[in-house]
Amino acid sequence: MMKRILSFFKSDVGRIILSGILFVMGLSFPESYKYVKLALYLLSLAFCGLPVFIGAVRGILRRDLLDEKFLMSVASIGAFFVGEWSEGVAVMLFFLIGETFEHSAVRRSRNSIRALMSIRPDEATLFNDGAEETVYADDVEVGSVIVISPGERVPLDCQVISGASEIDTSAMTGESIPRSVTVGDTIDSGVVVLSGRLIARTLRVAEDSAASRILELVENANENKSKEETFITKFSHYYTPIVVGLAVAIAVLLPLLRLATLKSAIYRAMMFLVISCPCALVISVPMAFFGGIGGAASRGILFKGGNVFSSVARADTFAFDKTGTLTTGKITVSDVECVGISRDELLLLASSAEQGSNHPIAVAIASLTDEHLPIEALDEIAGEGIIARISGRSVAVGNEKLMKRIGVEFTVKDGTAALVAVDGRACGTVTLTDSVRAEAASAIAELKRLGARRVTMLSGDRPGAAVSVGEKVGIREVYHSLTPEEKYSKLNEIKRESGKAVYVGDGINDSPALAISDVGIAMGGIGQDSAKEAADIVIMADDLSMIPLSVRIARRTVGIAKFNIAFALLVKLLIMLLGAFNIADMWLAVFADVGVAVLAILNSMRTLLRPTSSVRIPKFISNRR
Repeated sequence: MMKRILSFFKSDVGRIILSGILFVMGLSFPESYKYVKLALYLLSLAFCGLPVFIGAVRGILRRDLLDEKFLMSVASIGAFFVGEWSEGVAVMLFFLIGETFEHSAVRRSRNSIRALMSIRPDEATLFNDGAEETVYADDVEVGSVIVISPGERVPLDCQVISGASEIDTSAMTGESIPRSVTVGDTIDSGVVVLSGRLIARTLRVAEDSAASRILELVENANENKSKEETFITKFSHYYTPIVVGLAVAIAVLLPLLRLATLKSAIYRAMMFLVISCPCALVISVPMAFFGGIGGAASRGILFKGGNVFSSVARADTFAFDKTGTLTTGKITVSDVECVGISRDELLLLASSAEQGSNHPIAVAIASLTDEHLPIEALDEIAGEGIIARISGRSVAVGNEKLMKRIGVEFTVKDGTAALVAVDGRACGTVTLTDSVRAEAASAIAELKRLGARRVTMLSGDRPGAAVSVGEKVGIREVYHSLTPEEKYSKLNEIKRESGKAVYVGDGINDSPALAISDVGIAMGGIGQDSAKEAADIVIMADDLSMIPLSVRIARRTVGIAKFNIAFALLVKLLIMLLGAFNIADMWLAVFADVGVAVLAILNSMRTLLRPTSSVRIPKFISNRR
């Protein structure tokens, strides 16, 4: 029991309560009990201020003289020196209350990110020769067979080889509706199996699995500081020494000029030190971005750093890839035409050649036949297609650019089609269709409502297919038949014309454009290392409505940070002026420090909440250039 009591009074809350009781007792004694009051105040100051005094001494030893603990220690001791005992204790007591509140708020913000840690299970159940064995997930090799029972999280990225189940992907993508998986479907680590028991083959080791990559992105995000955070660091470097210099000037010059007594001058100087403490700025501004990163991550939107928020908030130009981004990427074959070759032979050769590529069109063509011929040589040309050597024959599958490259003439009707040439001779076409995402049109419309002045499509597809998708989703400015290099050049041109540009893509072919954009957004790209590395934001769900949500989160986060800066500086400046003219007292100075810090922190915690669709760009952000 005694240990619990001692432990409680060692905590911040316990020290605040004990110090507060002693402080109130000191106030309640009449002035005739002068030394009793002094003893109670000193005890109160010891309980609430001892860690602060120790921290100030350590700061001096580190040659960091102007941190908040040093400023508060000097102010408290100075107040005692001029006989204002109660105010000397009040400075330290309320500083401790403010720090306790700050620590609690920071813990809450961190918990929003630490909650993500639960998406990565530490153990996996291996299935070998009918026996099950629980092992560390880090020890499981690629190709191992694992068992996931209902209620368990998937420990590694895997492909289902037996069983069927509903899975909860909310922790990974932010989607609340479960989806069904069965044999042949792939599952990311971190999702929860809800109903049936699954047996699956692992596709990646634990450190390369989706859940691990999410955690890596979120953990690294805090290292990339926003412009507002960088501003606060630089500002504090100059601001605090200037104010301390002014405090010294007040203490020295006012008595010399006979504008105040020495006691009054020192009292005013102490107020300056309390007011100058940059706690509200140093804590609340980084906390706004910390909360923004955590709040976005809980919805399946991964910002790679606080520096991304400002760029997204100011962006008014958006460029989209087509296939797999504005469309589902689930391409189906609608027609096959043959010239001088049988349908079966054409499909066998085309599907065999395309099995060596991960492009959505290649995957669709590769699935046309159950059996494939071995590939003897393979050359994949980005933005054009594939040339493969199969059974001694040269098989080319791609677009008109590829056919021109190998000197084959094709007469092609408008539409999305893969052209097939064998041994330098046109042999047929495979016509493909790709459906537009259901939410694409509403997402584009929402971006325009949020102030997007220019929305474009950069597609490698044919003119007819690209324009058709553009019309369906509400994009009039469509660029088609672009190679990855041409996308890069076109986006660079758009940036020069429009300013801040966001590019949204989904795969390896989009990596150059993602890299050159002011903000690159990878759609469902956590499995694509190239997209993950090039993008600034990763959208876990294949849901375009997350794009306008990202803009709203970014604008609100930046708006909150800038409001905190303006609010804290204005209040501090006002009370500094009042203190210089002997209008304000130490209690008001304490409010300028602790009160403003608490209010700014409460404001920063709003970044953890879901923004409403009514969020619009603030005026002070809209001045883009």
